[in-house]
Amino acid sequence: MARTMACRGPDDQGVWTDGHATLVHTRMAVIDLAGGRQPMVAGEGGAAAGGDPAGDEPAAALTYSGEIYNFRELRTELAGRGHRFRTRSDTEVVLHAYLEWGERCVERLEGMFAFAIWDPRRRRLFLARDRFGIKPLYYAESGGGLVFGSEPKALLAHPAVRPVVDLDGMRVLFSMARAPGESVYRDLRDLPPGHTLVYGPGGVSLRRYWQLEAHPHEHGLDETVRTVRELLESSVARELVSDVPLSVMLSGGLDSSTVAALAARALAREGAGRVRTTTVTYSGYSDNFQPDLVRSAPDSPYARAVAEHIGADHREIELTTSDLIDPVARRTVLRAQDVPAPFGDMDTSTYQAFAGVHRHSKVALTGESADEIFGGYSWVHIPDLAYEEQFPWVAFEQWHPGTREGLGQGLLSPAFKSRLDMGSYYAERYAQAMAEIPRLPGEDAAERRAREICHLHLTHWLPRLLERNDRLSMISGLEVRVPFCDHRLVQYAYNIPWEMKTFDGREKSLLRAAAGDLLPEKVLERPKAPFPVSQDATYTKALHQEFAEVLADPASPVLPLLDLEASRRAVSPQGQAAAQDWLHRMNIEMVLQVNSWLLELGDCLEL
Repeated sequence: MARTMACRGPDDQGVWTDGHATLVHTRMAVIDLAGGRQPMVAGEGGAAAGGDPAGDEPAAALTYSGEIYNFRELRTELAGRGHRFRTRSDTEVVLHAYLEWGERCVERLEGMFAFAIWDPRRRRLFLARDRFGIKPLYYAESGGGLVFGSEPKALLAHPAVRPVVDLDGMRVLFSMARAPGESVYRDLRDLPPGHTLVYGPGGVSLRRYWQLEAHPHEHGLDETVRTVRELLESSVARELVSDVPLSVMLSGGLDSSTVAALAARALAREGAGRVRTTTVTYSGYSDNFQPDLVRSAPDSPYARAVAEHIGADHREIELTTSDLIDPVARRTVLRAQDVPAPFGDMDTSTYQAFAGVHRHSKVALTGESADEIFGGYSWVHIPDLAYEEQFPWVAFEQWHPGTREGLGQGLLSPAFKSRLDMGSYYAERYAQAMAEIPRLPGEDAAERRAREICHLHLTHWLPRLLERNDRLSMISGLEVRVPFCDHRLVQYAYNIPWEMKTFDGREKSLLRAAAGDLLPEKVLERPKAPFPVSQDATYTKALHQEFAEVLADPASPVLPLLDLEASRRAVSPQGQAAAQDWLHRMNIEMVLQVNSWLLELGDCLEL
């Protein structure tokens, strides 16, 4: 199990055990490189890193992943309550927070985290995950005990856990709106964001410790803009704390550019030098760019303008088609995520970009989640989609000809799609999601729907993006931080009226106003653009060649799931022309990943 997690912890490994529990940790050292070893054990005399407790009898043992951004304030408070610290690490603060406040310690922690604490005196295991699920945590009850780990592959390495995928698991696999806690693997569970789990003689008990709340918004526009700016400044400044080199992933869009500009100012105030920024692009992409449904211009010119404006130490990572079709890179991406995904070259290029950043930095900040809280996605602004009784991004899939079957489902056989019945799956998940949304009485229809869509994005769309970024960065040896996922900012923004969020008639009006003095005008006015995709026909041709080989091999495990006639049409010259549209191409990307996944897992399907 530890070997499977070596990618998440290349710097160190530790094991601690007693008669009832074993904790294992593989470490990526970011804070207190010498003192933060794990598992960390606390006794009556304090905590010891990676060794025996300082007292006679252990009071708690911890294995932890993440960063606590308010650990210094908590350390001061805990020291005032009599706790003695032996390291400078946030790990030790988490351990002492548990000793002081018990299970409610998570309510005091601000940051991204997943951790496990074994309490030997109570013979009880305590698991916790951050409010938005930035850091992953899976568990499975098996053999009279509980197995847990950061990723499914760690659990599947345990002899008592089998990688069974049934029809429900396949629905989760093809879903773009997974419910919190759902897993593709039948016997595994994903600890939902904002939850804790206690396992002991009485079995498993889940508790939700945080959720969004609905409150009247009492600020006018100017004060709202100032508050958003102040919350962002605070979040970015706290997330710059690191004992290793740090960078900002810069696309030249509003979100990442704002983070980069605030980071540059914060570092300048501290006399800490220039901010590092990194942009990913493809060879020849800017010169030969063709606008598509959601991208109107390449990123690089905008990113360079921002870097020059803020005085950044800027780097560009230029990827070639060979990088994208490299079989080792594609296999690494699949293994990193444990399950197939339809995003193809977007995943491969993200992994390659993170690996490139790791050559000069060990931590990177991104602009992820700004779209979810400030209303950046195009489907939010298309009334026919926004008001449909469905997740709006799923409605978008069904609206666009290239994804009318759903992302990655376009080549599945009618019989298999009938068994999946994704329509019923989505209807059930949508009803569950809507029942959990906190609302205010008296809101008009537009405000009510805007609040619903914001909540749906944060609970059923954002977790997938965060998990993707975590997996692809950690396997690259890079820790990714997301300043927009500060729970204070998200809670505040959740209650800002939609009329105010779009006060200038565009997407993300408030964020644009909050960053108005930070960025070049052309960046402030740039429309929303998602991560770039390859437009090189050579890449599409390579995919079709690989797909043709899968179809020609009678032993390909994916064949029973496919519409073979439609699949053969997809590899025809006409099909290749259609697949230049990246949304069409996702169907082939998904089939290829499913085939590789089934080859690696072996006999795992129980359909």
